[in-house]
Amino acid sequence: MNLALNFEHGAAVKVIPAPRAPQTLADTGLAEGFLVELMMKTIYRRGLERASEIARAMCLPVNVVGELIETAKENKLIDTLGQLGASVTAEMRYAMTVKGREWALDALTQSEWVGPAPVPVEQYNAQIRAQSIRNERLSEAMLRQVFAHLTLTDAMMEEVGPAVNSFSAVLLYGPPGNGKSSIALAVCEAYRDHIYVPHAILVEKQVITVYDPTVHTPTGAEAEATGGDGLRRHIGFDPRYIPCKRPSITAGGELTVDMLDLSYNPVSRVYEAPMQLKAAGGVFVVDDFGRQRESPQALMNRLIVPLEARLDYLALQTGRKFEVPFDSLVVFSTNLTPKTLVDDAALRRIRYKIFVGPPDEATFVRIFARTARRAGLELDEGTLGFIMAELYGKHEDAGFHAFHPRFLCDQTLAMCTYRGIQPQFTQDILLRAWRNLFVDE
Repeated sequence: MNLALNFEHGAAVKVIPAPRAPQTLADTGLAEGFLVELMMKTIYRRGLERASEIARAMCLPVNVVGELIETAKENKLIDTLGQLGASVTAEMRYAMTVKGREWALDALTQSEWVGPAPVPVEQYNAQIRAQSIRNERLSEAMLRQVFAHLTLTDAMMEEVGPAVNSFSAVLLYGPPGNGKSSIALAVCEAYRDHIYVPHAILVEKQVITVYDPTVHTPTGAEAEATGGDGLRRHIGFDPRYIPCKRPSITAGGELTVDMLDLSYNPVSRVYEAPMQLKAAGGVFVVDDFGRQRESPQALMNRLIVPLEARLDYLALQTGRKFEVPFDSLVVFSTNLTPKTLVDDAALRRIRYKIFVGPPDEATFVRIFARTARRAGLELDEGTLGFIMAELYGKHEDAGFHAFHPRFLCDQTLAMCTYRGIQPQFTQDILLRAWRNLFVDE
């Protein structure tokens, strides 16, 4: 594994040690019989003929696939068709025999997984530890850059900065609409380095998918690896992995305890990794904590051991349990009172509890000015005076909230569009927007 420095956004970014490409079949860590079955299924399902095509589909080097082809030929699973064309670069073509098709069909009854060869869980665990998020540090300058759009006070920065560098669980709590979710999401954007995510891992011949295109974002390294024609090039790392940005997963009110365990598909007979495993090496945000269908105490009970031991234990349908690193920065966000959510034992596991309250007047004015500027609205002294005196001054119970400026600006833009006028604040429009902030009792 090699360490290098890349430069992104003007700062040095550490490149994570890449998993080495297997040079032999033994290097894959997978049984030859398993790989031959996977190759036969892949050939059958995708109609492949050449070693290079099979190698791309299985995400394995051509020389490793060559070993599998020789084994398949010895077992009379495939026949040689010869080369297509007389070129020196023309590849040998292969076709499945009747026995080979029977083998493939029988293997498909055991598992529908075809294509990328999985990574043994032991190799995966080693890679997770090598690229652990706990090895990263977020400096004050880096955090100020990603928080630049939020207008956080210095006091808040002094709380958030140490918390996210501790890699202990963090709880953001306070009244709604003051930036808790925005802070959590900004933390996700703070990481600039890249990690390697496998297509799938293997436990006792059971395939567990890990890479999820809805969660993981391939980096430029993956584009280089596949090339402009979509063919994977050998650039030194194990092609069973995809270089990705550090992942961030946000779960809200839909989160249930069973979503933190393996999900088995009885049709494909393939498992899907739970949310926290997909978030390995990144950030796992539990938003609206306490609004889930299941009790927050039940969710915390499931996470207590992983948060403490930095290990998670998952189980196959057979009952076989296995260990994986729990390598995520976990951020809980709630507008409910923490003591009403979980017991004291659970709260002790959350090392950092940060109150995100309403902004003071000076901070609120800065937020409003910045929001108006981004919306293309002019906030002059007269308009600001009207807002502070006529809206907030006469409705003291309304209080300042960080989401108010965005709400009032959006309402203003919508009203101006409807009236067919240039975007602008007027007292009439602001009063109408203000009324939409509240429900008439």
